[in-house]
Formats: sequence, structure tokens, C-alpha cells
Amino acid sequence: MWWMMNEGGGHYCTKKTDDICGGVCGQESSRLSLSRIRCILRGIDLKTYIFLFILSPTCIFGVYVHGQKISYFFRLLWESPPKPFHDIPHYYHENVSMEMLCKLHGWRICEFPRRVYDVVLFSNEVDILTIRWQELYPYVTNFVLLESNSTFTGILKPVVFASHRDQFKFVEPRLTYGTIGGRFKKGENPFVEEALQRVALDQLLKIAGISDDDLLIVSDADEIPSTHTINLLRWCDDIPQVLHLRLKNYLYSFEILVDNNNWRASVHRYQTGKTRYAHYWQTDEILVDAGWHCSFCFRRISEFIFKMKAYSHNDRVRFSPFLNPKRVQRVICKGADLFDLLPEEYTFKELIGKMGPIPHSFSAVHLPSYLLENADK
Repeated sequence: MWWMMNEGGGHYCTKKTDDICGGVCGQESSRLSLSRIRCILRGIDLKTYIFLFILSPTCIFGVYVHGQKISYFFRLLWESPPKPFHDIPHYYHENVSMEMLCKLHGWRICEFPRRVYDVVLFSNEVDILTIRWQELYPYVTNFVLLESNSTFTGILKPVVFASHRDQFKFVEPRLTYGTIGGRFKKGENPFVEEALQRVALDQLLKIAGISDDDLLIVSDADEIPSTHTINLLRWCDDIPQVLHLRLKNYLYSFEILVDNNNWRASVHRYQTGKTRYAHYWQTDEILVDAGWHCSFCFRRISEFIFKMKAYSHNDRVRFSPFLNPKRVQRVICKGADLFDLLPEEYTFKELIGKMGPIPHSFSAVHLPSYLLENADK
């Protein structure tokens, strides 16, 4: 029909077109021809090009690199803060009698002090273990240490304590030392291996001869109760069956003070069949200002890198450059986070307030005595 023909004899296009695409409407319109692609691209403005080829890839790359940090920031929207502890005030002065100190805490003094057992899962923290045992030596009856030839992540490691045992001759008469073979299951949740090693510590404790109402210190090697805290708890009657210790948090060394909120260490009045070597929340009661937690406090960069790969949170090493020695050194000196994570807080105000490098402390008051006596090391 003539009204269906255009002047050139071609088919008439019934679709409305604009000036840009008017020349590509016809028999070939059902296929995505090169002309049609050019038509589409000509119809896109400069802002769209920038978004498609610059902003979108940048956003995707940013989420890939910082996704863990982003999710960690917004977890506060759906994660509730933990239940608050009941803080027990801590009274101490070297010139105040133990009877008076117990009375100030609302406790009575015992006729005889309790025996004290200090229990540690050991990896490679030779320096921090030395500071710990020197601090606790006057009041600990038995030092119990378990070591494995495997990290929590299933990596073969040397038995470090065994090769440094001569450095700890001062505790040898009171030492119960044990080893456990690793299962080396790659890809398994590291907390499974950690839990098995902690269960093995319960058996080692029995070998050490612990009995009911003895005082048991449950903490990692870098969570160090102060001498006067342990002396108070071994002498005072009526203390709680389980008591958490609030420790000062240090990072990389005792010159970078983070806060005063470490709570995982605990002290137990041992009960056969009930007390377990567990490193999590166990009671609402906590004794404040009870010692120090020095996280990632090592002498050598190689030791930092080893722990980053070995401990239960090794999934935080998201990229291989995290383990670069130069980067590790730079991050430590700045007081920044080795894993590029945000602070672990439960309100946006506290989280934002702690973001960024941690300033160095200018105080070395009330630190472990052995640390100050050997500052040159």
C-alpha cells in the first residue's frame, strides 16, 4: 500500500523516533546492530559515562577493600551491647594491712592464704610470659603451661617454650608443663582447635594437683593480673566463686594505652567437676583495675607476623600485603590497627571517638615491676 511506503520505497516505520535514532529504524531494527549501539551511546550524557566507567568501579573496589570495616561500622544498628558488669571497687596500698584491705572490700580475712594456680596456653610469647611469671611468682603455688606443635589455624610450629625452658629456671620447682599434638586440619574453624587445647588444660590442672577452693587464674599469657590483686584474693574469705578481672588494655607495648576495659581474665575458687578453663563471660562481677593486657606485644616484627597468621582471628588478614614487614612496622609505630579494623565498641559515639591512631602514653606508673627493672630489654 502506498501509505505504507516512504519516498525511497522502503518500509515505513510506525515507531516514533527522535532525531538521533531516526536513521536506524527499519528491517534490521530487530537486531542489535553496530548502528544501534552507536545510537544508544550517543544518547548517554557525560555524567552517565563518568558513573558507569569511573564511579561504579571505584565503589565496587572500595567495598571489596573496606567491606569488613563498613559492615563493622553498621553492625551497631542490629547488635546490642553486652550486659554490663557489676564493678567491684579495688582498694590497695602497700602500707595498708591485708585485714583492712579485705574489710574494705566487704570480705573477711582467711586464717591461711589459698594456694594459687596460674594456667596458660602458650604459643610463642616468651617475653610476655617472662613478665607475667615474674609478676606472679611470689604468690603462685604452681605454674601450669600447655603447648602444642600446632597453631589454632593448623600451622606447624616449633615447641617454643621447650627450647627456652632454661630462661624459666626460677619457676622450675613449681612448673607443670605439658604438650599436645595438633590435628592440622586446614580450613577448620580455628576456635575448634583452641577449644580442644583448653579442654586439655583441664586435664593438666588435675595432674598439677589442684583441689577444691584453690585459686585458679584463667587468662591468656598476655592478660597479666597484678601481684597485689592475686594476694588480695588468696587472703580474703567470702570472695565470689568466679570473678572477672578488669585489666588495662595496651597495644604493641606498654606505652600505648587503649582503655581500661579488658574483661576476659577471671579468677575461680576451684570446684571439682564444675570449674573449667574457659575464656569467655562467666559472671556479672568484675574487680576493677586488676592488672594489664598487652595485646600483640612482641620484640620482633617476625613474631607479629607469626601471630597474625596463627591465632583464631586469622581471617582478619584479608590481603597478603597486611603481612609485609615494612607495613607492620609502620602500623605499630603509628599505633594503628594491624588488620585495618575499627575499634570494637557498641555506640557510634564511642566508636568514632576511638577511630584513628592511638596516642602514646607518658606514664609508666603501676606497670609490672619486672618490666621497669628490665627496661633496657
